[in-house]
Amino acid sequence: IIYWSAEDEEYVAETPELAGCLAHGATPLEALENIEQAAQLWLDTAREFGDPIPDPKGRRLIFA
Repeated sequence: IIYWSAEDEEYVAETPELAGCLAHGATPLEALENIEQAAQLWLDTAREFGDPIPDPKGRRLIFA
């Protein structure tokens, strides 16, 4: 999910399935690129510490 944050004066990207995983960017594309990196780091860290990784919800989130 990517949206404009007036408070931060940047675009914010969130991955609802990965708790607390979000990123910022000056443009929607930059926010998308940053969230892709953040999500990968989130997954790598979860695997490293044996934390559960949620199952993907699939296309359902496209319309959220």
